[in-house]
Amino acid sequence: MTLETSLEKPAPVRAIANAISGWIDRLGAVWVEGQVTQISRRPGLATVFLTLRDSVADISVPVTCSRVLFDGLATPVTEGASVVIHAKPTYYANRGSMSLQARDIRMVGLGELLARLEQRRQLLAAEGLFSTERKRRLPTLPGRVGLVTAANSAAERDVVENATRRWPAVSFEIAYASMQGHKSAAEVIDAVRRLDAHPEVDVIVIARGGGSVEDLLPFSDEGLIRVVAAARTPVVSAIGHEPDSPLLDLVADLRASTPTDAAKLIVPDMLQERSRVIEARSRIRQAVTMRLDREQGQLDALRSRPVLADPRTLLDARAGELDDWRVRIRRQLETRLDRAADDIDHRRARVKSLSPLATLQRGYAVLQDANGHVVTSAADIATGAALTVRVADGRINATATTTELIEENP
Repeated sequence: MTLETSLEKPAPVRAIANAISGWIDRLGAVWVEGQVTQISRRPGLATVFLTLRDSVADISVPVTCSRVLFDGLATPVTEGASVVIHAKPTYYANRGSMSLQARDIRMVGLGELLARLEQRRQLLAAEGLFSTERKRRLPTLPGRVGLVTAANSAAERDVVENATRRWPAVSFEIAYASMQGHKSAAEVIDAVRRLDAHPEVDVIVIARGGGSVEDLLPFSDEGLIRVVAAARTPVVSAIGHEPDSPLLDLVADLRASTPTDAAKLIVPDMLQERSRVIEARSRIRQAVTMRLDREQGQLDALRSRPVLADPRTLLDARAGELDDWRVRIRRQLETRLDRAADDIDHRRARVKSLSPLATLQRGYAVLQDANGHVVTSAADIATGAALTVRVADGRINATATTTELIEENP
């Protein structure tokens, strides 16, 4: 049924309230799962008032339950317990509020609770929130450690005291939060966000002692898992003891089995590091000493060689060789010069023997006419012709008086 209203004909408040009550009443009974965050048992009232909170979103609804039903539960309901309620939504028109009227309350058993956690783990794993590629390495020596834990808790003392004992200069930025109960997840989320935004915090540790599966439920909260996955600062999960494994362990960059173990993981041991430095220094000194000894030995070996012990020895030997080569070269050069001189004498003698001047010296002469032409035949000379006679030591000018041809004997 739809109310017909207008500016001229507005509906009264009672009409609207009754309409809302009718709409909600038509919803019928529903099964609702959530976490009990508040229980109020007022004296003299036959009704118990509960607050049921959603496990993921920050939404809660009031629940009313008869005292008989509440007290008759086999397992008492406590704050922080996970329950499934069969309830009828009811709208109270006089107060303008809505609540769930419980008809049955059933506790979520451990087996069912673990099954739900496993289902949530699989869904988050499918999104890649637990993949190893996402995990970051912790800084070797953080400047400031962010710690999320309960105030004055044993976990706080374990982390702070053990970390300070290992590295006295370590400093902490502590954000306190409830580590158990319905407010725990929201407070831890707020603490992680504040520390993640702190510019000096290099690593965040979320620490608490051990407990039951129900006590550790806030650390499997989907909202907390997503906040840790989105954090820019590396997160260390130190929840419970070794067997405890909330989903926070899977999304954290590093899991510590206990808060004490977290202290050992976030800072190095100063005594151990000092021992390593001393050992490394000793190894370096030993290596340098061995290297120097080896180089000194090689240097001594080089200096002990004759050539380095007395460099003149090598020079003297080379000088002797140089003298021998000089003598050999001089001897070879003299031999070659003598051979060349003899060859020149032989060639000079041959040239002399073939020279026309040598022929003239033997009594021969060369007859030339007035034009300087050599006369080879008497027929070429006329009587009275001027002639020049070339002898060994000069020329003789003559005039042909007569010519005579001599016939060769056959």
